[in-house]
Amino acid sequence: MEHFDTIVVGAGVAGLSAARLLVDAGRRVVVLEARDRIGGRVHTDRTGGVATDLGASWIHGVVGSPVAAAADALGLRTVEFTVGGYQPDSRPIAYYGPDGTRLTDAAAQGFIDDIHAVDSALLDVVTVSAADDSYRDVTERALGRQGWDPERTQRVREYLEHRSEEQYGAWIEDLAAHGLDDDSIDGDEVVFPDGYDALPARLAEGLDVRLGHIVARVDWSDGRVAVTTDRGGFTADTAVVTVPVGVLQSDGFVIEPALPEPVAGALGRLRMNAFEKVFLRFPAKFWDDDVYAVRQQGPDSVWWHSWYDLTPLHGVPTLLTFAAGPAAVETRDWSETDVVDSVLTQLRRLYGDRVEQPTRVDITAWQDDPFSHGSYAYMTVGSTTADHDDLATPIGGILHLAGEATWTDDPATVPAAMLSGHRAAVNLLGREVPIERLWADA
Repeated sequence: MEHFDTIVVGAGVAGLSAARLLVDAGRRVVVLEARDRIGGRVHTDRTGGVATDLGASWIHGVVGSPVAAAADALGLRTVEFTVGGYQPDSRPIAYYGPDGTRLTDAAAQGFIDDIHAVDSALLDVVTVSAADDSYRDVTERALGRQGWDPERTQRVREYLEHRSEEQYGAWIEDLAAHGLDDDSIDGDEVVFPDGYDALPARLAEGLDVRLGHIVARVDWSDGRVAVTTDRGGFTADTAVVTVPVGVLQSDGFVIEPALPEPVAGALGRLRMNAFEKVFLRFPAKFWDDDVYAVRQQGPDSVWWHSWYDLTPLHGVPTLLTFAAGPAAVETRDWSETDVVDSVLTQLRRLYGDRVEQPTRVDITAWQDDPFSHGSYAYMTVGSTTADHDDLATPIGGILHLAGEATWTDDPATVPAAMLSGHRAAVNLLGREVPIERLWADA
């Protein structure tokens, strides 16, 4: 049985970041990864010569982002695409009313102003919310303060529902009142036309990564760690576990002794979401020119309400939409044909016969992925923002949890994963280490 200074479970950005910093400090580290690839929920498909990010896509704000700094230092190409945070007006967006007609500029601006008015009221409402309030509860109170007629109120209510789904893949009544506290963008958002997976690929260089090692058990008693995989056992003085919340909560992944408080309580109040991507490539572009996104209002927007124009990334006419929250759950067992037909029905409400059948379709299935059980974690009703950091509380001096769900300021993102990996390494080393060491030798 091989022995190491540290075992890192998971070769996503969190695990690779922790491992790289520990190796840089002279530690002997092995990274155990269940998949046949590195990257975790950063996953790029290159079928047909076009990079399609099936997992993480955006850097949600480049200012102060370690991922943006790493991408720059590593020479990874990025393209500005500032609509990933479901903003109402960050870049040009074509809004369509409930009747399928595009809103005038004045009508669209009025709708946007209404959203900003509610968001302003939300700041105070969320601050004084009760522990068991949902995001629905606080948004309804903020809407109630406006004194609008039912139609006007309903348009913004729909937007708030869609924002909850697109940001966290959760129905608005299942998301905690504070669930979107981190919903802020500092600087432009960017995407990776050559694929986000170039980042974990560079982080993994020189590391001992064992692919296809499915970890079933982590024992952290007797002052050491023993990890059981389907390819044998490993021991170490310490361990960093970076598997998603869905895996931590599954029966197939056992930590023994059981996680103590406050880690166990925090884990119990988080859930993996239902959030899938639907990429549609078309023979020709039929949608509005010079807009970043298309959004429709009204009853027909319950599932398919937003489409994002990815054409500038590769020159191929492409729209991205999301099956998020209830839509992801309901369509989980649908065939590709059924999903595409459902999406095209809504597009044809807006663009008529100009909408052709797509030439290529990619639909993710993160809910069915045994190594994630969803796309990322969200705060259920009753949780607090502290649950993210509490999940990373060092255990017994030897076991550390990391990953996007363990970072309070910007969870559900690649920067959160990187920062959490950095924190785990710092805790293990017992001294500060500049995060820039991750790309210092680029």
